[in-house]
Amino acid sequence: MDGRTVGRLPARRAGGFVVRFVVAGGWWLVALRGLPRGEVAGPRWVDVDLERRELTVAHQLVHTDEGLVWCEPKSAASRRTLALDPETVRLLRQHERAQRQLPGEWWSPTGPIFTLGSGAPVQPSYLTHRLHKLVSASGLPPVRLHDLRHGAATLALASGTELKVVQGTLGHASIVLTADTYVSVLPQLYHDSARATARLVLRAGRATNRKIGKAGRRRDSHAAHRDSRSDDATTDPGKAAGRRGRPGGT
Repeated sequence: MDGRTVGRLPARRAGGFVVRFVVAGGWWLVALRGLPRGEVAGPRWVDVDLERRELTVAHQLVHTDEGLVWCEPKSAASRRTLALDPETVRLLRQHERAQRQLPGEWWSPTGPIFTLGSGAPVQPSYLTHRLHKLVSASGLPPVRLHDLRHGAATLALASGTELKVVQGTLGHASIVLTADTYVSVLPQLYHDSARATARLVLRAGRATNRKIGKAGRRRDSHAAHRDSRSDDATTDPGKAAGRRGRPGGT
């Protein structure tokens, strides 16, 4: 196993209920930030800064023969800080308040964010089985937990997020891996980029044409006014004589 072991927890059955997990941002972190299950189970409250709306992926929770083990992320790229959207922050605040109100001394800055009814951390395998049950109950086509990670990356790319940002969000060591994994999404992004570029150029062109048109109409108006005055002087000599007879006339 990669990474230094930083703590051990006894293996427990995941039969207890998860304290407000479903509505507290756990699935949200998987579906929008693309966290794998070990990185969803691993964060502690000290790893999240709700004021700055950031989550530092400093640990993951993995199964071993000795039980559950908190260890460092599998690579340097996996150790990263993720930006959180306001809705995720709201759900995490709600979850923290609920956890603090539970009987006993459950909440701790160094304690896990997502826990079972016993206070033990959510096991990664529980997340897999729980999602399977939720998907089956909803009548949706089969969706694996890892599919949510792929979905998060696909949605980010489809929204126009740069490939380098998606690489950092997923914790990929190489941008080539990200590009190769989501190559099916890239052609559509290229088309979207072409259309967006064309829209920008055409919009700028139309704005320039409007400015040119307005300037031209002003010039035409001024020219027409000068021509009108010239025509008046030519067709009505009296007006011209009257202007010459006024003070200041020549």
